[in-house]
Amino acid sequence: MDQLSGLKAHSLVVADTGDFESIKTFQPRDATTNPSLLLKAAAMPEYADLVDRTLDGVRKDGGDIDAALDRLAVAFGREILEIVPGRVSTEVDARLSFDTDATVAKARHLISLYEAAGVDRDRILIKIASTWEGIEAARLLREDGIRCNLTLLFSFAQAVACANAKVQLISPFVGRILDWHKKSTGKESYAAAEDPGVLSVTRIFEYYKKFGHKTEVMGASFRNTGEILQLAGCDLLTISPGLLEELRTTEGDVPAQLTTACAEASDHEPLRLDERAFRWMMNEDAMATEKLAEGIRAFASDTRKLEHLVAERMGAPVS
Repeated sequence: MDQLSGLKAHSLVVADTGDFESIKTFQPRDATTNPSLLLKAAAMPEYADLVDRTLDGVRKDGGDIDAALDRLAVAFGREILEIVPGRVSTEVDARLSFDTDATVAKARHLISLYEAAGVDRDRILIKIASTWEGIEAARLLREDGIRCNLTLLFSFAQAVACANAKVQLISPFVGRILDWHKKSTGKESYAAAEDPGVLSVTRIFEYYKKFGHKTEVMGASFRNTGEILQLAGCDLLTISPGLLEELRTTEGDVPAQLTTACAEASDHEPLRLDERAFRWMMNEDAMATEKLAEGIRAFASDTRKLEHLVAERMGAPVS
């Protein structure tokens, strides 16, 4: 059996791409997008017609660049939902990461666009950065029946706060955690079982299962297949096309590494977090603080690039 098939026996596989052909090839249940992936997809010639049709509609409605970005995200999301049987994640502008009210308003607007296009909100996950303000927005949106995917998650504090807010799903970033530790320590490589990103997700998974938290754990941002295989059994794993192909073309058994039984036998203690405790724990975690800020800046930068691409095609100024 190939490793991708073996992995699917233990975890739900999600495609981390905006490329429809890749999604068709690997047949994941869900798919995730972000500004970086949308920027890449929107610039690809094979999607020029979709982009042009979407922007023509925005022009006819008198919409601005902000409206165009929302409509474009939903257009790609709708196309993805024609391929996958499950859900697609659509991201809120990273520049709203520290504004709860604006994040809630943007999420509601994106859901309204999907519903106007005939897509049920149960098939959409709104992606929000795992700041305190973002987690609070997800808590409020849950009361509206809007499910969220809390992204750019690097710390145990973020994970516990998300569980307390009863968010639908979290995306801990395995590879970026590894990147930070390699740079910080000068160590060039880690065995999969000792990978700091893998250990972080394992801790979160065990904590959630031990204390009955329903929030789904979706490992993300992988650097190699060793990380992925070491997390077999995690609720979901979102994987780039390159690593999906490597798993698909490699034979071998894939045993479950994360199990509910191991989680229940772990020695974790429940953690109570209010805003002050959350912010202190984040302050004490240099890796999480740096990678969260870096991730928000990177997504914001790609959003600005996407704005310029859209403005050029629409012949409109960027504010």
